[in-house]
Amino acid sequence: MSAIERRDFVVPRVRDLPPSPTIAVAKEAQSLRARGVDVVDFGPGEPDFDTPPAIRDAAKQALDRGLTHYPPGRGYPELRAAISRKLERENGLRYDPGTEILVTPGAKQAILEAMLTLIGPGDEAITFDPGWGSYEAIVRLAGGAPVHVPLRDDFTIDPAALARSIGPRTRLIIVGSPNNPTGHVFNADELDLIAGIAVEHDLAVISDEIYERIVYEGLVPISPATLPGMQQRTVTVNGFSKAYAMTGWRLGYAAGPAEIVSEMLKVHEHSVTAAASFVQIAGIAALDGSQAPIAAMVEEFERRRGIVVVGLNDLPGVHCVLPEGAFYVFPNIEGTGMTGTELARLLLRHGVAVTPGRGFGEACDTHIRISYATSEERIRTGVERMRLALSGATPPD
Repeated sequence: MSAIERRDFVVPRVRDLPPSPTIAVAKEAQSLRARGVDVVDFGPGEPDFDTPPAIRDAAKQALDRGLTHYPPGRGYPELRAAISRKLERENGLRYDPGTEILVTPGAKQAILEAMLTLIGPGDEAITFDPGWGSYEAIVRLAGGAPVHVPLRDDFTIDPAALARSIGPRTRLIIVGSPNNPTGHVFNADELDLIAGIAVEHDLAVISDEIYERIVYEGLVPISPATLPGMQQRTVTVNGFSKAYAMTGWRLGYAAGPAEIVSEMLKVHEHSVTAAASFVQIAGIAALDGSQAPIAAMVEEFERRRGIVVVGLNDLPGVHCVLPEGAFYVFPNIEGTGMTGTELARLLLRHGVAVTPGRGFGEACDTHIRISYATSEERIRTGVERMRLALSGATPPD
C-alpha cells in the first residue's frame, strides 16, 4: 500500500467531533494578542480570580512533605470524607466515602467516566439545548447518540419536548444546573419533571453541578439526587474549578450508587490512574477551610452581571435574559440580522471575543455567549466596542 493509498487511521467518532467552541475562541483571542491587538475576551469559562491563599499553601506544604507519589485511585480517604461532609451539609445527600465517591482530575473527567460507564453503542442520551457542547461530544465518544431537547426562550424546560425525546434506546438524561451557557438554574418543577420521567422510564441521570456555588439573590440549586427515587439512579458531578477558582488544578469528583461508582473506577484507573496527590490536599483545604472567598467572588460576579445585562439590552437588535447563576449571559442577537457566528466574526475585528451560540446547540446560532469573568472596565469597553460594531463603524487597524 503506497503512502497515497494509506487508510484514514482516525476513527469517525473522533474525526467528526467538533472542537471545543470556548477553546477555539481562546485561541483566536491569543493569536490576536500575540500580534499586539487589544482584545476584550468574553470567551473564558473560568473565574478571573486567583485560587485563595490557604488552598495554595496547602498544596505547597503537601509538596514539601513529599506527597508526589501515586495516591489511591479513588482519591485520598481524607478528601473523600471531606466531599461526603460537603454533600450532606450543602446538598442534603449522604454518600459513603469508601464506596460511593470517586475523585477525578476535573469534573469533565468525572462526566466522561460516568458516560463511558452508563452508555453503550447506539444508546441515546438526552441533552438540553442550549447546553455545554462537551456533553454531546462525550456521548459520541462513548458510542451513544445525543438527543437534543430545545429549551424555551426563557431557557426553561418544555415538558412536551422532553416527553417526545424519550424512546426505546434512551438510557440517560444529562442535567447541567446552573446551565452553561445560559446561567439558568432548573427550578423545582423542572427537576420534578426530569425525576418523574427518569423513574417512569428507568433512566440514569448525570447531574453536573459545577456552578452550584455561583448563584444570585439567595437562590439555592436543587440536587436531582435528593428527589424521590433519584439517588439510586443519579451520578452527581462537581469539582473545584469554578467555586474555588481552581481551573488549572484539575480536581473534581463523582458521587453515586456504589455499583455505578465501582464500575467508573475501572475506567478511571485504566485512563488517568488518579487525580494529582498534592492537588487533592488542596481540595481538602478548600472544602474544610473558610468559604468567605466564594461569597466575595459571587458578590463581584453579581455586580458585573447587572452591568453586562443592562449594557447588552441597550444594544440594537440584542435581547439578554438575566441569568440566575454561573458567570455567563446568552443574549439573543437575531435582531441584528446576523447569526451568532457572523456576529462573532464581526466583533473579533473590533477587538471583542465572544463564543457563537452554535457551540451550545445546532439551533442556537441565534445567540452568543459572553463570559463576564473579567473586570468591570473590560466589560464596559467590550460592550462599547460591540455598539460601534453594530453601528457599522470601520474596524480599527
